[in-house]
Amino acid sequence: MPRLPPPDADLIERREILDAAGMARVLKRMAYELVERVGHEGDAIYLVGVRTGGAYLAARLAELIRASGDTPRPTLGAVDISLYRDDVFRGLPKPEIGPTELPEPIEGRMVVLVDDVLYTGRTIRAAMDVLGDYGRPRAVKLAVLVDRGRRELPIQPDFVGAAVQTTAGESVRVLLKERGEPDRVVLRERRPS
Repeated sequence: MPRLPPPDADLIERREILDAAGMARVLKRMAYELVERVGHEGDAIYLVGVRTGGAYLAARLAELIRASGDTPRPTLGAVDISLYRDDVFRGLPKPEIGPTELPEPIEGRMVVLVDDVLYTGRTIRAAMDVLGDYGRPRAVKLAVLVDRGRRELPIQPDFVGAAVQTTAGESVRVLLKERGEPDRVVLRERRPS
């Protein structure tokens, strides 16, 4: 059986959007905004990361919020959307299914979904479907490290680290130390044929 090239093989890096220091600065600002706009409501902030990149970022935000001491200790959860994707049966490789971990009920709570990149909106729609299977939050807010535009669904973030307009041939890749990579965000483009 022939080996397929990695899915990123036809992409080349065009420019760096955030380096490690920029990412740390953006996450600190987002944590501050979360405390200011969500934490004042009395409940602990309930951060729910979309696996995998969003879960790592939610953990970082939770740590920054804890360190601020300005609000009750945040609750941290994660959702896996593998079986909720609308393209799960469209010839994609078999999805790796991870756990959904919601340590406290979401019923009546303000939930902040966290993801690394917002693009079409389909990942967030799937994440909201997962949440709906676990209860009815009072409200759901969205925090993303990078908003790359080009939405297909009417979903907009409430908290944005960086916004960058992309073309159909470009993509944004978030590299994270939790995956053994240097912290950075890069804009990539398909190699010319």
